[in-house]
Amino acid sequence: MLAVHSENELQLTADVLVIGGGPAAAWAAWAAASQGVKVIIVDKGFLGTSGAAAASGNGIMAPSPENWDKVLSERYRVGKNLANLRWIERVIEKTWLSLPLVESWGYRFPKTEDGESVRQSYYGPEYMRVLRKNLLRVGVQIFDQSPALELLLADDGSVAGARGVQRQDHRTYTVRAGAVVLANGGCAFLSKALGCNTNTGDGLLMAVEAGGELSSMEASNHYAISTAFNATVTRGVPFGWASYTDEAGNDLGGYTNGRRDPSFLPNALLKGSVYARLDRATPEVKAVIEKSHFIAFLPYTKAGIDPYTERVPVTLVLEGTVRGTGGIRIVSDNCATKVPGLYAAGDAASREFLAGLASGGGGPNAAWAISTGQWAGVGAADFAKSLGAHANERVARPAGKVGLRSPTVGGTPSPLAGRSSSSSSPTSETFNSEAIVRGVQAQMFPLEKNYLRSEQGLLDSLAKLETLWQQVQGNPKQDTVRDVEFSRRAAALTAVARWAYFSALHRKETRSEHIRIDYPETDPNQRYYQATGGLDKLWVRRDWITDAIATPPVITTQTTPTVSKL
Repeated sequence: MLAVHSENELQLTADVLVIGGGPAAAWAAWAAASQGVKVIIVDKGFLGTSGAAAASGNGIMAPSPENWDKVLSERYRVGKNLANLRWIERVIEKTWLSLPLVESWGYRFPKTEDGESVRQSYYGPEYMRVLRKNLLRVGVQIFDQSPALELLLADDGSVAGARGVQRQDHRTYTVRAGAVVLANGGCAFLSKALGCNTNTGDGLLMAVEAGGELSSMEASNHYAISTAFNATVTRGVPFGWASYTDEAGNDLGGYTNGRRDPSFLPNALLKGSVYARLDRATPEVKAVIEKSHFIAFLPYTKAGIDPYTERVPVTLVLEGTVRGTGGIRIVSDNCATKVPGLYAAGDAASREFLAGLASGGGGPNAAWAISTGQWAGVGAADFAKSLGAHANERVARPAGKVGLRSPTVGGTPSPLAGRSSSSSSPTSETFNSEAIVRGVQAQMFPLEKNYLRSEQGLLDSLAKLETLWQQVQGNPKQDTVRDVEFSRRAAALTAVARWAYFSALHRKETRSEHIRIDYPETDPNQRYYQATGGLDKLWVRRDWITDAIATPPVITTQTTPTVSKL
């Protein structure tokens, strides 16, 4: 049994601590370091190979300037009057200006016949390799296999660093920092969606424990198509050229005005098995999708299947907030949160300004990671500088509240022993982290619970999730650093599921990703973002959007979206 004692703890200091290992985290760390401050980045996996972006290729919403108005208008339309024109424009511009940097760091974008770079997509493994190499070049310290588990707070409520565990060294660590950027992804509930098993909502839980808020968590139920025999590769583009049939081979349709209807497959799967065959793809289309989305063809290759001539069973895999929208509420142009010194970027942040309650998956989310990563990194660096030379001498306390409390090990409490929530009654019983995760998944995975929502269904699931939440107030198994990580992960998954369904319960309309079968229409009077938070006692707040509905491509000039609070 490994005793995780405080005398073994690694203690570090930095001006800015970045938590995460994907594009948003890498861009945040680079942007902060560019301001002349000391930066440490800690990642749950290996920065460069962990996370959704590193797993495959992806498009980038980075049109050339002559196409900005067109893309801007389309993104605003998709957001159904909840997206913000100024933010969409900011993201597009920042991304377009940033991609030449990636090329200067060594990434090779495709070239036209005239030698012009085509910066519309990236190959994930190479993109992340280049970003990691650049971080090392500018002096950022990278700690891999080192998941952060809780934030540190100073007496004035500002963030002062974080604590976590190092798997390979079997020890805990503390990083004292003047500012922290949470860029550790969204939450896919361990659904096995490609590259998403590091996305377990840790940042959302840490932010709320520190006093932060979440927003648009009702948009947390994005499902992606995958082959049923290898339900992990969630690349939907090839299926845009598929014919869909039922078990008996009857044509199921699935297209509206020549485009795949996003509501078709969930409803069809609720009735029975669905099969797909990519027989609508022309030779030209085949060449493009096999090159750009080659990873989607690996399951076929391994199984010896020709997807253009043979039917394959398909399913939907929950990607939650990773391709959904909900996340940490940002309150300023530099991606600050409600907590002084705490910033959020990428999928960890709410993308409501970019997408409303619709999915920003793919190109928009890639652009969001590039732009918000930089804004958050610069914001964090500026905040750290404002604290002066003695920022890391502040008295600080750990903010973790659930999934970290440990029984005495060898006579010494674990340094990551959590402080229980105010209303919990700790018991000596050790909770089973794996059972907690399975319990959360049983409420979040089924289409009839999470895709087609109703008041009674949401209340039933929330009751079960509340029971799980009470269980994670107990004593976690903490014999190893893995035990500490997994107990905390179980708490985060439970917390995110509760926030998602509690928000869904209170938004009584159907809008984009959020579908209520008891409120099937979009209500034009519900033009607000829905903030949420709380640990033992959940809450929601309507942040009304008071800006007039925009007419793209007219761009507003406000510095922040205007909202009023109910």
